[in-house]
Amino acid sequence: MSRIGKNPVTIPSGVDVQLAGQNLTVRGRLGTLSMTVSNDVTTTIADGAVTIAPKDESKRARAMWGTTRALVNNMVTGVANGFTRNLEINGVGYRAAVQGNVLNLQLGYSHDIAYPIPPEVKIACERPTAISISGADRQRVGQVASEIRAFRPPEPYKGKGIKYADETIRRKEGKKK
Repeated sequence: MSRIGKNPVTIPSGVDVQLAGQNLTVRGRLGTLSMTVSNDVTTTIADGAVTIAPKDESKRARAMWGTTRALVNNMVTGVANGFTRNLEINGVGYRAAVQGNVLNLQLGYSHDIAYPIPPEVKIACERPTAISISGADRQRVGQVASEIRAFRPPEPYKGKGIKYADETIRRKEGKKK
């Protein structure tokens, strides 16, 4: 029995949810998101809420029940409020800057890294050592943050690199004489 799937997704004001066959479309002030709902679950929109239920008692249907509910909730939250992921850069001479639709990163390599910003994501640098990634699609925001972090992941000895703002790096002791 899915404990997540049992809860209906409430639709806040300013968000429009439409279901056409297996295609679910969510519109809000931050954009439009759509997804194809699995054949193993039934989706209904009533009383300002989206309700997901499994079609049968198979293991796949019960798994897709909670998964589909979580995806729909992320879509509704995304178009209403959006999602933000913050990155921090640690290291001497490491910095980032947004120029047009390109994120320029100086991460101690012999060359600068130019990361093209996808159109559905906004990237801002309040400080040269802080990157803020925001957008309506939670998966896309997380993917972009992961790709940027992968250019120079944090190392455990000095903590240099790009890390998530809420991430803690397990520090190691250096070698001894």
